[in-house]
Amino acid sequence: MVLLFDFINRQFLTEPPIPTTSYKGRTVIVTGANVGLGKEAVRWCLKLGASKVIIACRTTSKGSLAATEIQNDTGCSPDMLEVWKLNMSSYAAVREFAERAKGLERLDAVIANAGMSTLKFNTTEDNEETITTNVISTALLCFALHPKLVETAKQYNINTHITITASELYEVASFKERKAPEGKIFETLRDKKKAKMRDRYNVSKLLQVFLVRQMAALSPVSASHVIVNCVAPGMCHTELHRNIATGKWVDVLMKILARTSEVGSRTLVYGGSAGPETHGKYLPDCKITEPAGLCRGLPGKELQERVWAELRAKLEKIQPGVTSIA
Repeated sequence: MVLLFDFINRQFLTEPPIPTTSYKGRTVIVTGANVGLGKEAVRWCLKLGASKVIIACRTTSKGSLAATEIQNDTGCSPDMLEVWKLNMSSYAAVREFAERAKGLERLDAVIANAGMSTLKFNTTEDNEETITTNVISTALLCFALHPKLVETAKQYNINTHITITASELYEVASFKERKAPEGKIFETLRDKKKAKMRDRYNVSKLLQVFLVRQMAALSPVSASHVIVNCVAPGMCHTELHRNIATGKWVDVLMKILARTSEVGSRTLVYGGSAGPETHGKYLPDCKITEPAGLCRGLPGKELQERVWAELRAKLEKIQPGVTSIA
């Protein structure tokens, strides 16, 4: 009942504020930026003064179409937008992207928005695809780009940002895989016979909240000057659920209940420019909110530690030394 009230309140009675914090002179990477929340976030960054925004997406032709549309709408010069290929289903592609980003003159913010939702069990790399894309590749990208963000922060005497697009659905994750034997959570998540795909997206968003809290603990903003946070844009009209067949009544409800991508994108832009008080925090509708569900209290802390031990081992196997950001 509380969750239902919160949902109604967010979708109908509240709205994320229009972003006002300047992005002047900043270079920003937005993943999943050819459509939906990501594309609208790119628009906002440019309107707020960003000097360069990188549209990171799987299909560069679609990214180029988005760039042209944004240029026509905002009047920005073509050199302010770049389209880079990023396939979040491939660890090699993520590493290649991060290596390319190291060559940027500066990097002020990474808005890690790319994600997926599906009810079909598919395997990419060594995991079910939702876990590969939303969790492991997202973590790999954020850790790999963290040193560049530290470099920029120190060079320009500013705070830089990593913002992950999470979801309030993490609160309802049942995450039955957490009951697996010690060290076997991810192994259980990739077991097709045990997969609870209707809960999988929720679980991936729970693991993102754990990731943000863990990165913040590993690298205090007072030392790194990199602010790490996650945002929740609410239910929005996007292509996130394009892989899930919906009926006529579901489509009607979406039209009634869902926010526009522009409204939801305000939370992403807020996260990418928020103050140090948001380090390690969950920010639905641009407000610091204490995590709920399986994140609560000592059990939440212990579960996070279990998840992190396994995730760190996976990341270190992919790229040795990548998680050493302290």
